[in-house]
Amino acid sequence: MIRPWVFEFPNHFGPAEPERFDPAAGAADFAWYLELWAGFEDAGFEGLFFSEHHFAFRSLSPSPNLLVAATAARTRRLRLGTMGNVVPFYEPWRLAEEYAMLDQLSGGRLEIGLASGVGPREFRAVGMKEEEMRPRFAEALDIIDKALTQPRVTHHGRFWNFDDLVIAPRPLQQPTPRRWMTGLGLPTAELAAQRGCCFCTGFLASERVRQVFAGYRAAVAAAGGRAGPEQLGLRRQVYIGDDATEAQALSRQKLAGLQAAMEHLPVTAGAAVPDAPAERRLVGDEEQISGTPQQVAEQIVEQCRGTGAGHFLAYLFGGYTRAQVARSYELWRQVIPILRRAHVEA
Repeated sequence: MIRPWVFEFPNHFGPAEPERFDPAAGAADFAWYLELWAGFEDAGFEGLFFSEHHFAFRSLSPSPNLLVAATAARTRRLRLGTMGNVVPFYEPWRLAEEYAMLDQLSGGRLEIGLASGVGPREFRAVGMKEEEMRPRFAEALDIIDKALTQPRVTHHGRFWNFDDLVIAPRPLQQPTPRRWMTGLGLPTAELAAQRGCCFCTGFLASERVRQVFAGYRAAVAAAGGRAGPEQLGLRRQVYIGDDATEAQALSRQKLAGLQAAMEHLPVTAGAAVPDAPAERRLVGDEEQISGTPQQVAEQIVEQCRGTGAGHFLAYLFGGYTRAQVARSYELWRQVIPILRRAHVEA
């Protein structure tokens, strides 16, 4: 089975300039999205992951855990999470407390997503040193792991020091909600395996994804475990239309914009592809999946089988109209049954 998820980039539909932001229009955007997301449950999606981005004007998810809480109140079965929280921006003990609250508020539907960040731009903007990103991430993970499973936590490290913190409430899912890490390189995949997390990636060509997933499975095996499709997620940009030619042409435009935007991001350890510096274009053509429902289903099954992913996360990257977004997700109703019948070899 391939489990279908939505990876959401909620964007403001108004003007791009911050000075022209209309608060009433922003409120309308949130209301529209919340109604859209509530409909994902009836459409048959497995769940919904929110992104976290800062200092980009169109982004409406600088605090995605609030979106998890709001959507949890409007749904009953849909699994919900963030892919992932930019951990170095948080106090890790507080993040663990939020996870427990969200798991309780959602009735045990939380998926925990952990990320070190998309690159140094956001960290530099607030004066955080680039060389601290990975050490902060690693130390925060130690605290989060303990806080999710222990009622009292003591920690002494480089960035945090405390004794006998009482962590409450406790998660509803025991011993902990499922945890994910998201990244693009083999080091992050191996770290996820060592930490007992599932792993999700995207952007890369399918062959590169297959290699990274193989590294994840090898790291799990080295720790005495066994990993299969259920622990691996593939994220792709997907646009479904009634007319294949129109859908593919529009999706190509959005892919070109995404490729151009990503090419300007600095390559940093863990955030991009540190073990393959020769790769110039981070976003490959396989990142785009588009066409009619049948065509899209066939492409998703092919990529999941080729990479070994048992979870598929679909997103739409900026510039689509509300009508286009709504219609694309409505057509997913024809795709989801095909994915759920598909088999991916372990």
